[in-house]
Order: sequence, then C-alpha cells, then structure tokens
Amino acid sequence: MIAAGAVAVLAVGGGVTLAAGDQRQAVTADAARPAPSPTAPRGPLDPAAQRYFDAVADEDVDALVDAFSPDAVVVDVGREIRGHAEIRRWARNEVVGGVYTVLDQTPRQGGTTILVRFQPGGAGGFRATYSFDITGGLIVRADLQYA
Repeated sequence: MIAAGAVAVLAVGGGVTLAAGDQRQAVTADAARPAPSPTAPRGPLDPAAQRYFDAVADEDVDALVDAFSPDAVVVDVGREIRGHAEIRRWARNEVVGGVYTVLDQTPRQGGTTILVRFQPGGAGGFRATYSFDITGGLIVRADLQYA
C-alpha cells in the first residue's frame, strides 16, 4: 500500500493529492487515533472482496491474485498495476503481511466500496477506501485511496 517513495493519492471523483511528507503526516495522525470499535460492516462482503481480504490475512499471494481477473487493474497511490504478474509483485511487496480491519462497506451495482484500516506489516496504519469493480466473481478494477 504505502511505498517509501509514494508521492500521490488519487481520490474518487477528484484531485486530492498528497505529497510524500503530507502522506506520512496522514499516516502518523491516523496511527495516533484510537482503534475503531469492532463493528460489523453492513452485510457480508462480496465474495471476490472477501477472497482478497482472506488472502491478505492468510499471507497467500496466489489466492490474492486469484481474486482478480487476468487483465485486472489496481490503482494504488496514483500507480496503475496491470495484470496478474504485476498484481502478484505488488501484493508480495506491499500488501501481504499487512492487517486489514473492514470498517464499513457500500455494495453497488457491479461492485462494492469498502472503508478499511490497513496496517502495513501489522503496525501503524491508516484508513483507506477500496472501490472494487467486480465482474463474473472476479475483481476487474480496484481503486485504492486514502480516506
């Protein structure tokens, strides 16, 4: 999720951009907040989204990749990651080993939008909004943005 050289964040419908220093302040500020109460999100997650989060929890890169269509696109911190090979590399280096807490979700036609708290490497953390477009039971596009 957060790479050491991360520079920008794209927000849904807009041009929210954080410089690297601002991004570190946002992460630090969120890390200082109390942990969210363990409330259940509205209804069960879409099965493809659930497979994504289960794969991260299980530290299973192959299962995470299998949640995506072969030509899927992940937009993360302004970068486009395309296809299984790139998603596998991204997941191994930046996602697997982290801890997610699903805070809320909003199912929508063709996908779901999920508010999460992500703790890379299981420490610190920040809130993010994940918008998954899902077709045929697979994630075809994932837009990951800071909340």
